[in-house]
Amino acid sequence: MSTPSDGPPRRERVVLATRRGARTVRTRVEVQEQTEVGDALIRGLMRAQLGLALRLAGVTLGVLCAIPLLLALFPDAGAVTILGIRLSWILLGFAVYPLLLAVCWVYNRSADRNEQEFGDLVDD
Repeated sequence: MSTPSDGPPRRERVVLATRRGARTVRTRVEVQEQTEVGDALIRGLMRAQLGLALRLAGVTLGVLCAIPLLLALFPDAGAVTILGIRLSWILLGFAVYPLLLAVCWVYNRSADRNEQEFGDLVDD
């Protein structure tokens, strides 16, 4: 039993079991020296960024192409006027820009996350 004069109990450091015989991965060096592993890591980052860009471009093109298509399918909707401006002009001339800004924001956030994950992988 400890008494108050003994002081606080000693802190004990808990460490996960060390791996024996495991090869130390030097990913930062491998990326800098452009080895096969480093090249594969960089190609993975580029593939992730390209996939992200293509997916968002597809969504953007889909929405932008759907607006005129829907206005052609429903001509009564295109004849609606708001403040003297036809709905088709409002949608194609003004409402598209917040959509594009949102897509840009999503792309920047996702691309930054991809790069952060790559940096974390390299720094491990």
